[in-house]
Amino acid sequence: MSIKFTSKLSLVAYITCGDPDLATTREIALAAIDAGANVIELGVPFSDPLADGPVIQRASERALRHGTTLEQVLKLGTELRKKSQAGLIIFSYLNPIIRMGLAKFAAAAGQAGMDGALITDLPVEEAGDYLREMRKRSLATVFLAAPTSPDARLKQIAEASSGFVYAVSRTGVTGARNELPEDAQKLVQRLRKYTKLPIAVGFGISTAEQFAVVGEFAEAAVVGSAIVETIERNPGKEAESVAQFVKKLSVVSHQLSVTQ
Repeated sequence: MSIKFTSKLSLVAYITCGDPDLATTREIALAAIDAGANVIELGVPFSDPLADGPVIQRASERALRHGTTLEQVLKLGTELRKKSQAGLIIFSYLNPIIRMGLAKFAAAAGQAGMDGALITDLPVEEAGDYLREMRKRSLATVFLAAPTSPDARLKQIAEASSGFVYAVSRTGVTGARNELPEDAQKLVQRLRKYTKLPIAVGFGISTAEQFAVVGEFAEAAVVGSAIVETIERNPGKEAESVAQFVKKLSVVSHQLSVTQ
């Protein structure tokens, strides 16, 4: 499989799997794809999500209370792949993958029809074994690039990344913000020196207006906390509510495609 960003500004949608339950996660993912999401990040719930703010922390806690595991997330990915050709990325902290084993994880991700993975707390300097296992199976390895990263490290991240590069819009944890920091555009400009891959900007994008701003300088925007919060606020109507939210962003993407 391969990740394709087809519109002027593609949407990468993050979902915490197992919140409120795996069956609902499946409905949410398919609804988001139907509403215009290009890539779904299937979040593996973790007990100590250091990079995440309170919204995704709460979602992880709810999912873990139901016993959601990496194996179940991969099974969910298999089900989604049978229904859709959208991009599917496993989004996880390193611990669950180490517990499964790098080789076993890469093999399972490939068999499930996943496009790749993003391990949020795996430094590129320590990723050699992971890269070897994923590349054996032509799976994308998405790495995070931060505004604080020096150019030498951005080059390293760009060279290790495949599929796309995830540009973190600001320092700190995930969570919706009122404004998009200037750091985001500067970081994308710096990354352009080292890669021709699409660049997706994430952390803090929660409105159609912010989504549109990202379209001025990047190929994709990652929306996570705003989607997870939509799920949290609409019990019993999760998939429908997420679809409505994603459609608002898809309208922006269409407008950008027409005008640019």
